[in-house]
Amino acid sequence: MRVLMILPALTEATSPLFRPIKYSLFPPLGLATLAGYLPPDDDVRIVDEHVERFDPAAFEMPDLVVIQAYITSARRSYELADWYRARGVFVAMGGLHVTSLPDEAARHADSVFCGPGEDTWPVFLADLRRRATLPRYTSKQRTLEGLPPIRRDLIQRHRYLVPNSIVVSRGCPHHCDFCYKDAFFEGGKSFYTQAVDDALAEIDRLPGRHLYFLDDHLFGNKRFATELFAGMRGMGRVWQAAGTVDTILQPDLLERAVDAGLRSMFVGFETINADNLAEQRKRQNVGRDYGAVVRRLREAGVMVNASFVFGMDSDGPDVFDRTVDWAVRQGIETATFHIMTPYPGTALFRRIASEGRIKHHQWELYDTRHVVYEPRGMTASQLSEGYWRAYKDFYRWRNLWRGAATKGVLGDRVRHLAYAGGWKKFERVWDVLIRSGQVLHALPLLEAALSSFGSRHPARGSRPSYDSGGLVKGAV
Repeated sequence: MRVLMILPALTEATSPLFRPIKYSLFPPLGLATLAGYLPPDDDVRIVDEHVERFDPAAFEMPDLVVIQAYITSARRSYELADWYRARGVFVAMGGLHVTSLPDEAARHADSVFCGPGEDTWPVFLADLRRRATLPRYTSKQRTLEGLPPIRRDLIQRHRYLVPNSIVVSRGCPHHCDFCYKDAFFEGGKSFYTQAVDDALAEIDRLPGRHLYFLDDHLFGNKRFATELFAGMRGMGRVWQAAGTVDTILQPDLLERAVDAGLRSMFVGFETINADNLAEQRKRQNVGRDYGAVVRRLREAGVMVNASFVFGMDSDGPDVFDRTVDWAVRQGIETATFHIMTPYPGTALFRRIASEGRIKHHQWELYDTRHVVYEPRGMTASQLSEGYWRAYKDFYRWRNLWRGAATKGVLGDRVRHLAYAGGWKKFERVWDVLIRSGQVLHALPLLEAALSSFGSRHPARGSRPSYDSGGLVKGAV
């Protein structure tokens, strides 16, 4: 059987003028995971439109097309699905957007998949071979036991800065109103992990030193995380992951991760306004001292990639400058900013829709860079302008220097400037590397930068003093 698996591109990633590095970071791991269930004699190809141009008419017609759809790639996903179906090809479609709006997706596919596919995908393949497929497959049994090896041989490693991405769990134990997770995992467990030995075996299969854990919350199961980090000690890996402020403040777990090679942490601070946290059910952040989180990571030798969301109902026009100023004064290396986006299937979407504040359903604009609802504390134009200004201001050389100056050692300051500046001040260089298919050549630089973190574990109090930046008091 000839199988074509497609990750349709988000709109910005196909620009003829400029493509940000973020779209060339990670390969389509979900599709490569599903490919592992196919027999070895099947002819399988994975196409990622973020890193390569794809013309379906230029390739041999497959027997099965599998499309993974995100909300902002829904239009392109449907175009491809319709093109293949018109030519008699069976189309299967799944992903976050399909799970949120299965009836919409079903108009463009022969079979749609709701939720994770570990239990439904093997059933579908058996049905397909006996020509008895169902129009909809809904996940109920949640387990990663017996997961076959990911088909990394189908991934074009040279097209990605971080080819060694890995996922060892599914979902998250928390239930934030703006997160897609509850809709995607409805009807079964919303957080579960691999067996530790299976996760370590997958890590062993990856070449080089660098890893990026794409798990929503790698620290979400403390027992699993502790055993995983123990197994990774001595591997010589340097890796990045995401965690929540409450787990970072837990004693001992962060240190175990650092001993296993953790050098960079994505942290969802989300908002500096305490009222927003209760409103969005971001309970793991309530009452936490954000400044203490940054200090703890810094003292452990871990770089901080902070995430912030603008436009929650308690935000006013001053939130952008206050957020940037706080992040800069804390010495945070990199920051990502987002406009609050009510995704279909989330509690946030239901609430905003019930209030008549949804502006439209142009899914390609639901990308956290456009305002798709009516804000409460400011106008839509103020929210849009403030979002773009926050990015520009945080990555001004003046503020990069301010952030670097919070570091007490010259080498740390230089590293801060090199890392933060590298992401945003050399985007044209990234664009050239992406278009020439040479982006992987920058990986040794990333490894070197990450390796230099964690080389020292200064005693508490050895850093220069700076304000605590607590959630309600001080800096915010």
